[in-house]
Amino acid sequence: MNIRAKVLHGATPGEERVLSAKQPKGARADDLLSVGTPRRERRASNHRLDDRHRLLDERSVLTWNGADHEVDLINLSDGGAMVCGAFRPRLWDLAQLHLGPNGTIDCAVCWRRGDRIGLQFAQETRIDCPANEVAALLREVIARSFPDAEPQIADQRKGTANAAEEPATNFDESRDAPRHPLIWNGLLHHDYQSSSVRVRNISATGAMIESATAVRIATEPLLELSDAVSISATVEWVVGDQVGLRFHSPFDLSLLAHARPAVAESSWARPTYLDRARTGAAPDRHWRGVDIGELRAELEGFMKR
Repeated sequence: MNIRAKVLHGATPGEERVLSAKQPKGARADDLLSVGTPRRERRASNHRLDDRHRLLDERSVLTWNGADHEVDLINLSDGGAMVCGAFRPRLWDLAQLHLGPNGTIDCAVCWRRGDRIGLQFAQETRIDCPANEVAALLREVIARSFPDAEPQIADQRKGTANAAEEPATNFDESRDAPRHPLIWNGLLHHDYQSSSVRVRNISATGAMIESATAVRIATEPLLELSDAVSISATVEWVVGDQVGLRFHSPFDLSLLAHARPAVAESSWARPTYLDRARTGAAPDRHWRGVDIGELRAELEGFMKR
């Protein structure tokens, strides 16, 4: 390499540079991933695979501790949401996020920083009807779709003085419906296309579905849950990928038994910081998932809590 020639006449195309170009360090305006975020704890699983919908001027209502709180909805994904509100729930407190008519999602507080609150959505499809009707529906669903599920009986009251005196569980309107791991999926026929959707919430009057495909407000799609179960509806509202439907006629929820649901798989791993006393209640005390066998045993009248 002739340094004198380069100084006097400049570099010619294709020649090697004397010094290599410096690589810029720090944050770049066009790359959010260039900003490093230090963490005290390692993630137990990948929480960044889901798309998050950034929302502007979106208000919602969060029911927590028996009271309704107005919150700002910051972002939304298929696994949870971030809200902003002037109240201070504890980690893993249960709450309900209301996005619109037929748009209630059961959720738990998974983190809190200042007035920002992170919510983790329940996986199962919420069925809005009296608890005794939910229990009857779940029994029929298990009998039709999971006849080989064996009851798993684990009486936690064993060894207590009054264990034999307590009556069997009675599912009525005064008791919360039993939790279940069932997710109903379907097809939404709209705008000359068909999209796979997940049913988040369903009642006799409407439903909330989750759709990765954009759905327009005021359209009239057809929600197909199985070959024998189809429901005509009108789109009332859309928030992110959550869509609120109003049924044109009352829907018989017992027909859900004719649409085979999927079983939610628990991929949650308990992080180490939940073992510390300062964090308060652990999630498994309030949000305990069950499998089909445990659900069948609970529906047959054995108290599991």
